[in-house]
Amino acid sequence: MAVKRAGDADASEPAAKKALTQSAPVPNNKTMPTDYGFIEAAPAGCLKIVTYNVNSLAAASKKGFKEYVAAESPDILCLQETKANQPMAFLLSKTQYPHQLWHCSRAKKGYSGTAVFSKRKPLRTTYGFEDNKLDDEGRLITVEYDSFHLVACYVPNAGEKLVRLDRRMRWDEAMRAHLDALEQTKPVIYTGDLNVAHAEVDLARPDTNHRSAGFTDEERQSFTTTLQGSALPRVDAFRQLHPTARADAYTYFGYRANCREKRLGWRLDYFVVSQPLMPRVVDVINRNQCYGASDHVPLLLYLRDTVEADDSAGSDALNVKGDSTVADALKVKGDSTVADALDVKGDSTESDALDVKGDYTVADALAAKDSVAPELAATAAEPPAPGQI
Repeated sequence: MAVKRAGDADASEPAAKKALTQSAPVPNNKTMPTDYGFIEAAPAGCLKIVTYNVNSLAAASKKGFKEYVAAESPDILCLQETKANQPMAFLLSKTQYPHQLWHCSRAKKGYSGTAVFSKRKPLRTTYGFEDNKLDDEGRLITVEYDSFHLVACYVPNAGEKLVRLDRRMRWDEAMRAHLDALEQTKPVIYTGDLNVAHAEVDLARPDTNHRSAGFTDEERQSFTTTLQGSALPRVDAFRQLHPTARADAYTYFGYRANCREKRLGWRLDYFVVSQPLMPRVVDVINRNQCYGASDHVPLLLYLRDTVEADDSAGSDALNVKGDSTVADALKVKGDSTVADALDVKGDSTESDALDVKGDYTVADALAAKDSVAPELAATAAEPPAPGQI
């Protein structure tokens, strides 16, 4: 994010359960680490989801982004501010991330943009809102998985002198309606650069920023309304689990005025979860060591994994995790229909080894086709031409 804030110029309730915590001093490095030994293994049985505003994928890729992703190896990676004009076909291996979803700005080249990389096959993917005029900048990807909807988002900034504040308020209202509709079927994980510091604890210089984009009373109240929900509340998962975190909570450090070295930051990146999903959230961790590829740092969520349970043999039969082979990942329990329906070929990966032939439940669960946004479908398989990104 490039909007100047005053902090740049000068430079809820406690968790019901104990979260995994970080006790190291708040780092102020300006380049990405060369040693990722601090990245711990995910807790057993957990899905790792990462959100990361990369402030231009082309630039971040030259400054350690790929090395970070290789070390972190999230199951789902949500990116904002890609600034890509078309999918970057060779950015990350399709062996590791067979499902690569892109939403690029139509309104302006080299601007905004989001992407989702997933080891797990989505059931359904949509791009933007029903009113596409509100998202012509590639800001929203919604992905349905077995037990939740993932809403990966780059919320519009209110802009210098708050010139886009009205648009921002319309966006927030549309997002609340979107989340409400999704929650009619499954709980939601709403994540990304949400471009708001909700409380004074969420930025270094609150006193001088009350009319700065991201900390206006209007934006903060709007975020409170989003958390209140319509049927059930939603939870700011990091703040729920880390109620007293301050400098170690910041996810954005502006390039101006040496803000990173001075630890003058903002918390702009979030995981907001539907309240019924919160018991599955093991922790939310700010990777504040990982600064330098972007002016943001990655934020990750550990979600206790489940296999969607129903009475069908199909749901019992599938236990596919991470990027393991299908031969290792499929556990078929006693139903010949399911066993016949799955044609597992050697050590093929999940993405190319499933040949579903009959059982409706299994076929329905696996048949969803992930894709790029419709207007990009023609270019999705092609590498970007030199100089286009």
